[in-house]
Amino acid sequence: MNDKPTSNTIANGILKAVALLAAVYLALLFFYKIRSVLAYLAIAAVVALLGRPIVIFLRRKLKFPNTLAVIATMLFILGIFVGIFALFVPLINEQGRNLSLLDIEALKADVNTLYLQIMDYFGADAANVNEMIEDSDLGKNILEGLDLKFIPDFLNSFVNVLSTLSIGLFSVLFISFFFLKDSKLMQNGLLTFVPDNRESNLVKSIDKINGLLSRYFAGILLQLFILFVIYTITLLIVGIENAIVIAFLCALFNIIPYIGPIIGGVIMITLTMTSNLGMDFSSVILPKAGYVLIGLVIGQLVDNFFSQPFIFSNSVRSHPLEIFLVIIIAGLLFGIVGMIVAVPGYTAIKVILKEFLAENSFVKKFTKNL
Repeated sequence: MNDKPTSNTIANGILKAVALLAAVYLALLFFYKIRSVLAYLAIAAVVALLGRPIVIFLRRKLKFPNTLAVIATMLFILGIFVGIFALFVPLINEQGRNLSLLDIEALKADVNTLYLQIMDYFGADAANVNEMIEDSDLGKNILEGLDLKFIPDFLNSFVNVLSTLSIGLFSVLFISFFFLKDSKLMQNGLLTFVPDNRESNLVKSIDKINGLLSRYFAGILLQLFILFVIYTITLLIVGIENAIVIAFLCALFNIIPYIGPIIGGVIMITLTMTSNLGMDFSSVILPKAGYVLIGLVIGQLVDNFFSQPFIFSNSVRSHPLEIFLVIIIAGLLFGIVGMIVAVPGYTAIKVILKEFLAENSFVKKFTKNL
């Protein structure tokens, strides 16, 4: 009996492989084209996940009808976002008022004084630095390289971003409303793509993902609150105006893994130094900046050795090193958005693998903590 594959068999195998690769490519291209919609769905799912306990409370304890409970929950969530935005209005108004009353000559004198103090503190000869700047024609080069065409381009970009954010906000609120109104909406939609004999696995996966991510987001809120308290105390001790708003903003940046704390720290130290502009560098500006830096270090130590291990081990049940590698890979592939959604997405993938490929030896080891 001849077991050798015939030319037709080989050709059919090649055609099937090519068709499979083409289908995968087209599917990935399709998902890439609708990535904004997928992002809206993911954000709406998170909003629905956070709002679900409120809806249940209103329905069971206060006897609200389902639709009214969902509307009240959506208004509550929207009110939180509006309240957060309103926190920054006084800070923006104050900065605008300071700019309108700005004395350019006094500012130049303050900056020059700060520059001389920094040079003196670090032992640099200001005269030599000035001579180097003059020899390099730095001011002339900057003026020549300054292209004022960036102003209309910037305004157009700003309008486009504002328009995109408005569409995104409306889309997220609209989708979230129906996710909250019908908790099985997404589940029923996904079931259409799953064979009948696998529907129970998908239902179990969704329930487990909801439970894990609920604990994860609760842990994130705890993490942000701890950092907010530490940053607020630090800024109040140093004597920075609008300490609560600045602390909240800098704590919020920690949603972005690894990069966010750096951005928040730079903002806090910069605002600390600029709010004391004109004072002595060595006796006022540098010590205050140092105190803020100490507060940042304490906050990050607490976050790295308490908050994050607690969140990862007790919510998504993954090792911190495992999460670190996942976030780095997601960041390299998809940027900041990838870093933010890396942990929830990775958790969902692990749960799905455990439910659908439970007999696979690799999957057993990979998901043993779930």
